[in-house]
Amino acid sequence: MPRRVAAAALGLLVLLATGCTAQRHWGGNAAGDGEARIGLVTKTDTNPYFVALRDAAERAAQQRGAEFSALAGQFDGDNDGQVRAIENLLQRNVSTILITPNSSTGVLDAIDRARQAGVLVIALDTATEPAEAVDATFATDNREAGRKQGAYVRAALGERRPQLLMLDGTAGSTVDTYRHDGFLDGMRLAPGAPEIRGAQNVNGDQNLAQQGLENLLARTGGINAIYTMNEPTAQGAHTALRAHGTAEEVTMASIDGGCEGVREVAEGRLAATVMQFPAKMAELAVDAAVQHAENGQRPTGFTDTGSVVITDDPVPGVPSNPVSWGRQHCWGDR
Repeated sequence: MPRRVAAAALGLLVLLATGCTAQRHWGGNAAGDGEARIGLVTKTDTNPYFVALRDAAERAAQQRGAEFSALAGQFDGDNDGQVRAIENLLQRNVSTILITPNSSTGVLDAIDRARQAGVLVIALDTATEPAEAVDATFATDNREAGRKQGAYVRAALGERRPQLLMLDGTAGSTVDTYRHDGFLDGMRLAPGAPEIRGAQNVNGDQNLAQQGLENLLARTGGINAIYTMNEPTAQGAHTALRAHGTAEEVTMASIDGGCEGVREVAEGRLAATVMQFPAKMAELAVDAAVQHAENGQRPTGFTDTGSVVITDDPVPGVPSNPVSWGRQHCWGDR
């Protein structure tokens, strides 16, 4: 009889221990314990923009005494890779997940599971749809950045009627959609306008952009403007234009504001770029994560981290800063 009682007691202890383990895994994410454990999930770990964002988040976490882990998808658009990264971070018992979603909708189920587990989820750079799928978003107003880009190109064309090719990003991404729509607004063109001579999704990738523009140029001529959704796209586009012999005939601006992109502006391969500030996104998000761990406060809504046109050829009606300012505030390798 004593052996049966002892066995039952041991079994109860095992159950309690198992319950405590589960509670530490899920309930350990509860806010207010003072320990900030931050996980970052970026689209890739190769794009210089996301590298800069990751490095800024890691520095900010170290300064605030927070634990930090960083994971990424294998390529732009790798939703499954980001889902696995979120699950991995939940296993590590993080208190906050910062994520640059590959798709505005592709990782929502995983985000929902994290939030139900008590994890604070903050989107960086890329908004989700709906926006309420995350607790808060710290990002560039991408529609406004695209509008600035388009307004600059339209003004730089002067009296010439636009003959435009568009190199878009990843289909379904809010960043791509907002920049595309904002650019057309700045160009004063409606979707489907005859001035738009062709478009192709190139996933923000330099090599795909080069191939995509080569294909578009083979089908149409007389182009005087090109939309590029980011600076790697612009670099690939410039290579294609140079091979085509039309680089000097085309006005091309971009969005990012990396130091390499600023050099592209200085050297004339880009007319302008719209700088965004990934370090600011990362720093604000880490501060919010630490505050959440300390007192349970959750950030809400959208915070615009700003954008600035960088060019040494300013145009009327489009505020801008010179390349010298851009070199002082750019991100990435200087």
